[in-house]
Amino acid sequence: MTVQQHTLANGFRIVSEHMPGLESAAIGIWVTAGGRHERLEQNGIAHFLEHMAFKGTKSRSALEIAEAIEDVGGYINAYTSREVTAYYARVLKDDVPLAVDVIGDILLNPVFDTREIEVERGVILQEIGQSLDTPDDVIFDWLQEECYRDQALGRTILGPAERVSSFSREDLEGFVGEHYGPGQMILAAAGAVDHDVLVRLAEQMFGHLEPKAAHTEEGATFTGGEMRKIKDLEQAHFALAIEGPGYRDQSMYTEQIYASALGGGMSSRLFQEVREKRGLCYTIFSQAGSYSDTGSMTIYAGTSGDQLAELAGITIDEMKRAADDMTDAEVERARAQMKAGMLMGLESPSNRAERLARLVQIWDRVPTLENTVARIDAVTTRQVRELAETMAVSAPAALALYGPVDKAPSLARLQERRAA
Repeated sequence: MTVQQHTLANGFRIVSEHMPGLESAAIGIWVTAGGRHERLEQNGIAHFLEHMAFKGTKSRSALEIAEAIEDVGGYINAYTSREVTAYYARVLKDDVPLAVDVIGDILLNPVFDTREIEVERGVILQEIGQSLDTPDDVIFDWLQEECYRDQALGRTILGPAERVSSFSREDLEGFVGEHYGPGQMILAAAGAVDHDVLVRLAEQMFGHLEPKAAHTEEGATFTGGEMRKIKDLEQAHFALAIEGPGYRDQSMYTEQIYASALGGGMSSRLFQEVREKRGLCYTIFSQAGSYSDTGSMTIYAGTSGDQLAELAGITIDEMKRAADDMTDAEVERARAQMKAGMLMGLESPSNRAERLARLVQIWDRVPTLENTVARIDAVTTRQVRELAETMAVSAPAALALYGPVDKAPSLARLQERRAA
């Protein structure tokens, strides 16, 4: 399998990887226009725009967009994250040109029909309401807000209902005009694809676009803080975030191994100590997440209100203990889980295409898998312990609590336990 790249004269990038033996391909366009690229008054518009992508173009109705892909047995979808919006499809190899044409059509020729805007506005407002009714979803939005208070990166992707209720056709067109230039788009494909064909298709569809000035991204600073919402729920939801490295920092791999050893599976320290030995919860895990200039390790658990204080204290103790006695065996297990998860995931052309797009977005190139594996293998137990010490004791932290949490320890109390 060979990765190939090409950049059109206007800055539009194409990256692909042929996967022998496959009869299908995953193909999409990743646009560097996510939640963190919105101004305050635009919060939620990137996600709104994603919804409107499938509501009709100058040449296809909403039904015709769906039929074009589904008539050949494929599927098409999109998602919005804090740093990108992606529009992608999975089709058989002979239908790759069709997929490029449909995705290009919805990006370049949306009509933003006012009636469809109102229909989709109602759908998004229902989505916001559903999120607010799902404690183990909404708590992560609240935690993100505390991590990056009063910053674009801290705002929800869905946006607040009052702003979503006011977006107009002109607002949508304005966001596209600001952020959907050829230099902000990456066409990525994996599977049964021919790179030269993709380049020709991209040139035909996107080569005429005029370059746009790159939007200056608002830098992010991990502020930390606490949000506590008391509600009569069955469970108390606990989410703690500790500042970590961004994805351009080599220590990102160290953090991922630490997070996995701490709470990444059934053999992890938190799962064994908190659930298996003490029976304090059903769900507990830790995970590492990174952005271009910052990141965090998040620990989540759901328990009863009466047991939350004990669970929170043990969590801090386990974080600190890892700095003292993390073993080579634990690091090797976490390393193996990390590599296996990555490599197994890349057996899917959809996952592989997404990886290509993200790496081009980050580095403007695709490091080899061998290079990535070597970086993971280079992490030592000493490095994990040193990072664990920083994250457990002195790194900024944020806390979100939801449910019967009136007796839960404050962030200040947890900070005291960290420093002790």
